Amino acid sequence: MQLENVAIMKKIRSVVPNLLFAVPVSLGAVALASCGSYPFPDGGELICSTPGGSPTGTGITCPDGGTPSTTGTLPCDILENACQPCVSAHSTVRLMRTAYSGPLYQVCKGTYVSGDNVCQGTTQDIVAKDGYADAATQTSFCTGGVCVISKIYDQSGQKNDLEPAPPGGNKNTPGDPARATDLPVTINGHSVFGMKFLAGSGYRKLVGNATATGDAPETMYMVSSQKNLANGCCFDYGNAETDAHDDGNGTMEAVYVGLGVVWGTGSGSGPWVMADLENGLYPGWENKQDRNISTNTSLTYDFITAVVVGDTKEKNCGKGRFALYGGDATSGTLKTMWDGIRPQKKGYVPMQKQGSIILSVGGDNSDADGGRFYEGAMVNGASTKETVDALQAAIVAAGYGK
Repeated sequence: MQLENVAIMKKIRSVVPNLLFAVPVSLGAVALASCGSYPFPDGGELICSTPGGSPTGTGITCPDGGTPSTTGTLPCDILENACQPCVSAHSTVRLMRTAYSGPLYQVCKGTYVSGDNVCQGTTQDIVAKDGYADAATQTSFCTGGVCVISKIYDQSGQKNDLEPAPPGGNKNTPGDPARATDLPVTINGHSVFGMKFLAGSGYRKLVGNATATGDAPETMYMVSSQKNLANGCCFDYGNAETDAHDDGNGTMEAVYVGLGVVWGTGSGSGPWVMADLENGLYPGWENKQDRNISTNTSLTYDFITAVVVGDTKEKNCGKGRFALYGGDATSGTLKTMWDGIRPQKKGYVPMQKQGSIILSVGGDNSDADGGRFYEGAMVNGASTKETVDALQAAIVAAGYGK
């Protein structure tokens, strides 16, 4: 056992020293191991005897003993047919679930304040029309004034609506709402508005409904971009602390797109998809560290699909598992950027997730980041690569930028 001091700028986040565990294993011990494992770079980490095994999905139960499939056209339809119904689904550009008939988001015109109940002026719900946001209604409503996005409705049915983030341990003021007209975009011939985040703006559902807690497996994704990224903590979408404070390693699990701030890096110059696991942005864990991860390559696309799969502690002979996938949201398939053990630091195996839902803030309300957000969803259970591939196909079919 050795002590590793993590030096991080105070204004970004205060981090206590973490314990780094090294487990020496002889070749004989390797031959005796008999637990499942997953493919990842040979960095001296794998101690199981079954390298190269394919994930079969963890924590996925089909109703009435049914069989998972990857059919469907919208992201949450595909995930539900894979027996992983969305527990959160947010987008200001399109419908994500066929069964959802409510509004996509709410805009506020006139006076607003930061935090919950942001609107002091008048509000207008924006619904979907032919599957895409009715941006014409927003444009008409906002004419002659300034509009912000005061709420992003949850399309999953779990009522995990996102509103500007409350104060937290790192930033003791609430989050600002994003301006409603800052990110016009075309998707499948429809003119809509995405969300452009600047430092100080972010959203949260402090206590999520039906989200994963503890070491329970989960999967999340978002569609983002290489543009407007600010290299501060942290451009996240996913699971975080329910008290908006840094509660230690493993108390959050979110998908991140960016340059890693002062934490991990992939290969090339970025941006990369990473997992924010609290007190670290992780592009993988190769050669007992998180820098220059060889398989995690740069995502230089205007529309990026980024996926995190958070699996359970027993995988990889008790070292846990997480997987990262990334690619162009307008074409092609996703690359496996990492599929292997969790960071071998105290707190990450097992995880201690709490179930809050964040967008463009860190778990402790760190908010020095920036970026673009078009859609995102979370499900319980560790999705298979087949499900992730079907999800990507549905995102490509949406027609971002076309």
